Order: sequence, then C-alpha cells, then structure tokens
Amino acid sequence: MSGRILVSLKVNGREHDLAVKPNTTLLHAIRDELGLTGTKCGCESGDCGACTVLLDGRAVNSCLILAVDAAGAEITTIEGLASGAELHPLQKAFIKYGALQCGYCTPGQLMAARALLERNPNPSREEIHAALSGNLCRCGTYPRIEQAIQNWRSAADQALDARPRPDDEQDQQRDLQVVGHGVTRYDAPDKVTGRARYTGDIRLPDMLHGKILGSRVAHGIIRRIDTARARELPGVLAVITGRDVPDTWYGVSPARYDEQILAKERVRYVGDEVAAVAAVDEETAERALQLIEVEYEELPAVFDPEEAMQPDAPLVHPEHPRFARNVNTKVEWHFGDVARGFAEADCIREQRFVGNRSYQAPLEPHAAIARWEHHGGRLTVWSSAQTPHYMQHMLARVFELPMGSIRMIRPPVGGGFGAKCETTPLEFCAVILARMTGRPVMMKYSRQEMFYHFRGRHKQYIDMKVGVKKDGTLTAVQSRILLDGGAYTSFGVITAYYAGSMLPTLYKIPNYKYDGYRIYTNLPASGAMRGHGVPQPRFAMESLLDMLAEDLGLDPIEIRLRNAMEPNTRTINDLDVSSCEFKATLERARRESGWTEKRGRLAPGKGIGVGCGGFVSGAGYPIYRSDFPHSNAVIRVHEDGLAVSLFIATAEIGQGCDTVLPQIAAEELGIPYERVWLAECDSVLAPIDLGSYASRVTLMAGNAVKMAAAEVKSQLLKIAARQLGCDPHGLTARDGRIFIAEHPQLGMGWDEVARLAFSRSGPVVGTGYYQPPPGLGGTYKGATVGTSPAYSFATSVCEVAVDLQTGYVTVERFHDFSDAGTVINPVTFHGQVEGGIIMGLGETLLEDVRHDRRGVLLNPDLHGYLIPTICDTPAIHSRAVDSYEPHGPFGAKEIGEGCLPPILGAIANAIYDACGVRATELPITAESILRGLKARRERGGGPTGRGSTT
Repeated sequence: MSGRILVSLKVNGREHDLAVKPNTTLLHAIRDELGLTGTKCGCESGDCGACTVLLDGRAVNSCLILAVDAAGAEITTIEGLASGAELHPLQKAFIKYGALQCGYCTPGQLMAARALLERNPNPSREEIHAALSGNLCRCGTYPRIEQAIQNWRSAADQALDARPRPDDEQDQQRDLQVVGHGVTRYDAPDKVTGRARYTGDIRLPDMLHGKILGSRVAHGIIRRIDTARARELPGVLAVITGRDVPDTWYGVSPARYDEQILAKERVRYVGDEVAAVAAVDEETAERALQLIEVEYEELPAVFDPEEAMQPDAPLVHPEHPRFARNVNTKVEWHFGDVARGFAEADCIREQRFVGNRSYQAPLEPHAAIARWEHHGGRLTVWSSAQTPHYMQHMLARVFELPMGSIRMIRPPVGGGFGAKCETTPLEFCAVILARMTGRPVMMKYSRQEMFYHFRGRHKQYIDMKVGVKKDGTLTAVQSRILLDGGAYTSFGVITAYYAGSMLPTLYKIPNYKYDGYRIYTNLPASGAMRGHGVPQPRFAMESLLDMLAEDLGLDPIEIRLRNAMEPNTRTINDLDVSSCEFKATLERARRESGWTEKRGRLAPGKGIGVGCGGFVSGAGYPIYRSDFPHSNAVIRVHEDGLAVSLFIATAEIGQGCDTVLPQIAAEELGIPYERVWLAECDSVLAPIDLGSYASRVTLMAGNAVKMAAAEVKSQLLKIAARQLGCDPHGLTARDGRIFIAEHPQLGMGWDEVARLAFSRSGPVVGTGYYQPPPGLGGTYKGATVGTSPAYSFATSVCEVAVDLQTGYVTVERFHDFSDAGTVINPVTFHGQVEGGIIMGLGETLLEDVRHDRRGVLLNPDLHGYLIPTICDTPAIHSRAVDSYEPHGPFGAKEIGEGCLPPILGAIANAIYDACGVRATELPITAESILRGLKARRERGGGPTGRGSTT
C-alpha cells in the first residue's frame, strides 16, 4: 500500500474503507474501486457533468473532487437513487417523457435534477436551466429533460411497463397496435439506473490499460524513436511503434486506404499516432508515454485547402502520385446545360459561403477492449462502434484473420453522430498489445485525444450560383466546393460526392453542375458527421433562395413551393424519389408557425426564417463491394410461446433502434411489445448488419425484422389453421391472439399456437433480410453516392432575437414539419427532431474547431469547444406530416439526419430578417453580426429588417 492513503467513503448509505493514491478523484474511486460505473467519465475537467453525484445532497462533478476530500460526506450515485426495486419518480419521468437517448449523460442529469428537487420540488423553467446548465447532452434531449423534471410527481404512482399508451405526441392515425405508439424505450430502465455498461465501464480479469502517443508536429519524418525508458517503467508490459504493426494500409473507402496503425516514417498532423503502451493501469501508461523519445525532422505543413492545391505546396501524401496537389477526391458532374439555364434566367445570385470544422463531440469517449481467446487463435473485441461489421471486416483484413475468428461485441454506445463509424488505432493497438501480453487490453481516448482523432465535419468553401425565372422557377444551379479533408481520407470520398449529389433531391433543378475537390491538409482528418456532407451546401442553397426571393419580391416559402420535389420523380442526377410530402411540410410550416403574420413584421431585432432539408434512408450501396444483404435478422420463439428473441447486429447509438425494431417485430407477429426480447449486439449471436450510418436502420433493418417476423407468423398461421379448420390466409394475428379475420371470436392464443408448433417441429425460427432495390442511380462516375430506397423531407421555421448592441443571437423557437413516412414511435421521432434542431443550432452559432499556425488545436475540450446547453434550448414545435413510404416497414423512413440540414439556413435567414445582416460564414458569431451591422450603417442601411446582403 506504499504511497496510498486510507479513506472511508459513505456511498449510497454504505461505508467503504479504501486505500487510494493521494491524487485519486472521487470519480475514479467510485468507478474503479467500488465498481459503480453508472457515474460516467466524459471529460475529467468538469465541463460535461456526466460524473455528477450528490455530496451531502449537493450536485458536484466527481472528477473535480479528490476522494480524500469526500471522506465523512454522504455520497449518492445513480445506483442509489432508486429505492430498492422501485425506481425514483424522477427516473420514471425520464422514461415516460423520453428524456434520454444514448444515455451516457443521463445519470449525471438525474443526479443534478434530484439535487434541484430536494431544494425546490416545483422548479420553474429558469430554475431548471440554472441547475442543469453544467450537464451537457449531445443528443439534445433538453426539452424532454425539462418536461420530465416539471412533471416528476405525476410518475410517482405509475407502474413502469412497456405497453403502448395513449399519447398526444401522435401526429398520424394508423390501424396498428404497436407501431405508431409511444412505448417504453427498451434500453431506458438500464440507462436511468446506471446499469447500462458502456465499453469504458467493462472490467475483465487481468485487464491492462493502453495509451497512444501522438505526434507533436504537424508534418515530419520520424528519425528516431527510443522506447527504452518507457519499457523499464514498473507496471509497463508492452510498448509498440510502427515497426511492430502490420504494413497494411487501412481506411474506409477501398479506393483510398491511406492510414497506418502507427506512423512508420511520416507524421501528417499533430496527434498522428506514433507509439502505444500497455500497463497495469492508465496512470502508468500515461507516464510511460512521457518517457518515449521521438526525434522528428520537421517539414513544411499546410493548413488551408486553397494553399494546399498550389503547385509548390508541401504534399501530405507524397507516397501516392495520384494525390498530386493534395487532391484526395475530385468530382466533376454536369447534368443538363447550365450555360443555357443561366441564359434563360431572369435573376441570378452568386455567393461564396464558408462552413466550419464542427465536431460530433459524443459524450462517451471512444473505447475498445481486445482479448485473444485460448482456443483456435480467436479474438474478441468490444468497441463503442456504430458499425460493428465494418470494424470486424477491417480487423480481419489488416490482421489476415477469417472474419469468423473475430467476435465483435457492441455494448451501449454513448452517442456517435458519425464519429464512431470507422476502425480506429484504439482497436488495432488493443489487438496487438493483447496478443503481445496475453491479457485483455482496454484503450480509451481522452477528451483531447477525441478532438485530435476528429473525423468531424469537413470545412467547406462553397461558391454557389443559382438562376431563376421571374416567377421563382429554378433554371440552373452551379456549385464549386473545396472540402478541407485533413490528413487522411476517412469517409471523405463519400463526403465529397454527398456534398453535390443531395442538392437536387429537394428542389427540381433542370440544369446542374457540381465540381467538388476534397483536399488533404496537415490537420486531423475530417469524416462523416450527422447529415454527411449535406448541411453546409444546404445552408448555401437555402440562403440563396431567400436572397433570390427578395430580389423578385416573392415570399421565401412560395419560391420553395414552386420548385419543391414531388413523389415518384427521378432527379436530374438520376436519384429516384418515391414518397415525398415536401410540399405538405412547407404548407403546414407556413400555416402553423404564423409565418404570414410575422415575416418582415416583427419588432426591431426580431426575425423569422425558413430552411429546408432531408436525407437518405440508408445508402443504396455498401462501403466495400459485396453482394450480401445489408441487414439480416433472426427471430426465435420461446418454448412457452410467451416471448420471442430478436437477433440483429444494429447499433443503438441513442437514435432508438433498440426500441423501434422490437416494435416492428411485435406488430408483424401480432404480439404485445413487452414480449419481445432483444439479444445483445454480438457477432456470435446475430447475423451481419451494416450498422448505424446514413440513417439506414429503420428502413433497412426494419424490413429485415419484418420479414423474419412474417416467416414466424406464417408458420404459426399454418398450425392454427389446422386446429381451427380454416385457410391460413383467412387468419389474423393481433393482440396476442390468432383468429379468423371475418369471425374474430373464433381463434386461439398466440402462445398456445406457438407451443403446439414447438411440440410438433421443435424451435420456431424466422429469418429475414433486406437488400436495396437493384439498379439504383445512374451510370456515371460516382452515381452510387446519394442513392437510397427513400428520402426524408423537412421544413423548419425559426424565430430569433438579435441584440443590436452586442450582436448576440437568441434562438427563441422552432417549428419543424417532417416527412418521415410512418412514424414507428412518436416519442423517439420527436426526440430525434428536437436533438437535430439543437445540434444544428450549435453548428450554426457556436461550434468551430480552431488551430494555430503550427496545427495545434486551440480548443480540444468541452470548455473551449462550445456545444449547446439546456440554457440555449428554444421552444420546439415538432410535427410529422402524413406520409407513407412503400419501400419501408409499415411505410417508415428516416428522421435522425434529415432533421439537421434545414436548421443552418433557417437560423441564418431569421437573422437576416431580424437585422438585415446576411451571414455567409459559419459559425455566425456576435462579432460577425456586429461587423455586418456596422457595414450597413456605413452604407446608409437601416438597423433592422429587409436590406442588402453583407
């Protein structure tokens, strides 16, 4: 016990005597010594609030308090909030009102709310905001958290069950029993009690901890690495460098494998991985990193994509001649004749727009565990992954293993938004270190390391030109976009194509030209982020439509209606739109937001604006060439007929698929939702699913589940038909019964039929799969990107207040109307929309990853990189328009990503309506608005309302 202090902690009413190091925080004492992992570790700097516990009834960040300083206090963690088997009313309220998604922040939110309610059982909205202002939720469940806290007493006497409930959040009427209803989230009880174990919460016997050393220079040649001192440090079991890892290049797109597990010769950005260690604990591993000596020959670096394209610019990847002038990806599309289209235009607007480098910032840090099994050279990997299959595929490829020898387990994922879509050095190094040591190895990114690994939004430089007739009809659109890709490709090839392919899905564009260039720079690699490649070009298009409407004296909604996409249309770039209620979203937005009464008529500094968007419901083609189905599912009926198990390898990242998929299964089977068990996401148990990206799960995985359920139901209907003496086609399964459709009183219990089936033929199992329709898209280069079985559509109306003295913008309210087909679960639907609005608000007004002239990030934390808090949350009115998608399960399609692209333009247009400043660069800061107001005054413009662009 040398160097340790004996401390007595009273946690959840129990005394614990612990021997801790003097620098051990209360957070680590709770998690590592007591195993109470419900208290989460999100930043270790007091910025996120995920580690909130009660200290003598006071909400505190346990990462900022030393364990020794908590001695003698009453400590309450999330595990102590419930009373025995009975959940606290606050926990029930969080479940009832859908006040959680990924769940990583939920324990901290609950503990902060509990402290507030102890002081004030009936807090106001302002008091809730003040109490929870330090508890971040990247999923954006703030409106529902507020609702749950305000109504916590109403949940006190309610039993927690999984049955559908009458729900005023329903916007559609369907003759369905489970689908279309708000049911208890499948994962909610575990998340509100702290029982949900994320990857970083897992503890395996003899587990080691690994850390990775990043480059301190943005561009250089590694001349020497000396690991001797690190290897000699007591507690260090292994140290690896580029010499110890496979030579195989990896990445996302097979056409652009350009990453190495650890740099072998050249580093390309500050943070590029050069060495890794495994030690008995994380502290020892971090000390070992400090002992590794690396000598670099520093090279000139480039941080601007326009400069990177110059002939004399340093090359980020000189080993690949194809990347001349640092051009990673080039897209040159021309559909129709834009020259003729502009010649036919009565009005043309052309403008440069600049996006921002925004980061997904999921609350859960990336984590991975690798363990080699003692039989057959098999490998088990736990990872906080959105795409477990793609990770399994890449590990198999790099380590030359059969995929069947790799077991992928996906624990709960604390948010992703695209950041966790690809295999990282964490997984690769954990596998290598675990093999070298013969012990399991856990590896995690710190919050700062997450920012350096990045894979966030590409900063786009957009030059867009739009022509219209006098009545507002589009004649041509031309777009040239430079995308700052950073040092590696990641998902960037697809991003460059998405930035151009999705623009024609919203409006009927007769002539379209797109030139996209993704450029390497010596910055952390950009990747896929919510709305992949689409929000910034949509911001440009929505802004230009408003500018053109003003030039022509047209209403902004009217110009959109005149060009709005319609059902069963093939776009100019050969994308097939099936269902489309875009016009309905526009019309309802105009009617229900008070648009006509408010536009241009609000008080000085007040404004209203509109923005539109949408997204794919799953990519039409997989990332690597394959001919197997994109989603696969298995359903097994339990022997007593009173439950079924669903096996599917999707990734629940907060979007609600672990609830929606059991709902689809229950509806098709004709049984109550609470009878469906969902098996853990484990490649040993569940067949391949491509994972959670491109908003694919509801439509693609939902169809696979529906097919598997239909196969089970078909078997049972045949058994019931024999018993009832009728044709199986005349039977219906509903509400746990199988009966004759024309004579509902004649039937049998579903469970009775299932028991008969098992007794006669053994296990009743159904399998299902989904493959997108063949032939999606055109035949030109890149035509596959943007293809999808279905597209979502949305219109958002935003109201803002601009302080004309400071330039500060307050987003006051949003009205959002979405076409997402049939809504499977209205609670998760509205939660996704609200979260998308709040994330979009952050991207528009707050978020930007900045760097200095040497490529060092200036704000790689949640203190310098600002994301919205509960205090930034506007009033949100969200509605689903009536729609039915023929390719989706029960008519459903996506909602999680299409709700974000409208937000940027809506806010920018509202700001212009409020003060006459036309923002063309993100984020829109108070300083930029003040500059715009000053420029207007100098030109003699008024202080508010309609005016020229700035």
